[in-house]
Amino acid sequence: MPTRHEISHDGTGLRVAIVQARFNWLVCEKLTTGAIETLIENNVEDSAIDVYFVPGAFELPALAKRLSDRDQHDVIICLGVVVRGDTPHFDYVCAEAARGIADVAYQSRASLAFGVLTTDDMAQALDRAGGKVGNKGSDAALAALEMANLYQRLDTE
Repeated sequence: MPTRHEISHDGTGLRVAIVQARFNWLVCEKLTTGAIETLIENNVEDSAIDVYFVPGAFELPALAKRLSDRDQHDVIICLGVVVRGDTPHFDYVCAEAARGIADVAYQSRASLAFGVLTTDDMAQALDRAGGKVGNKGSDAALAALEMANLYQRLDTE
């Protein structure tokens, strides 16, 4: 019979960094609030959560990398929102934020979560930040906890 490695969102003993973009502050704050509430609901101590702010989504990977290099957090959650405009700026920022966060995730011992909304308008962003589509900050926190637990399991086998 195969060995199943079940999902766990237990955050007991984990140190968490949330890196939040300041651009589109209202939406980003809602994402961060959702992430923090979810972390605490899953046994992460409130004193074990550090929140860092960067100007926008483009800067998320740079700070995530610095935090990862310090090796003081088990989890790094990157939260931001990029709303489509009239120029190709949206495409460049989204692509670089995703690529940069993925690059850090591949190199880091910490569990990284990509919680960057890429929406056509502000209404879609608000729907995904605690509105009718849920809170993607909360979803990112759950994904990060799950991966952190899996990494810990692999490190002890």
